[in-house]
Amino acid sequence: MIQKLFTSPINLMVKIGEKVQEEVEKEFYDLEHIQKKLIHLQMMYELEEIDEESYKKSETELLTRYDIAKRLEMEQINEFTKGKR
Repeated sequence: MIQKLFTSPINLMVKIGEKVQEEVEKEFYDLEHIQKKLIHLQMMYELEEIDEESYKKSETELLTRYDIAKRLEMEQINEFTKGKR
């Protein structure tokens, strides 16, 4: 019983940490979110709010995230369709 009193807060913190990480990854690899960021970045560049170097660096990072997100999405689709067979 005493052990449960000490380990419960730790277990709760671990679960909260896992949930936060899950949400961050979800947003980081969300295709729609990335597309919106790319559009916003393009607008900032066109309005000369950022220079070309910053634009290209951010665009490269976003496109890399987009590629990873697309790959993850395809893996999920493949897993789902394998389960249906």
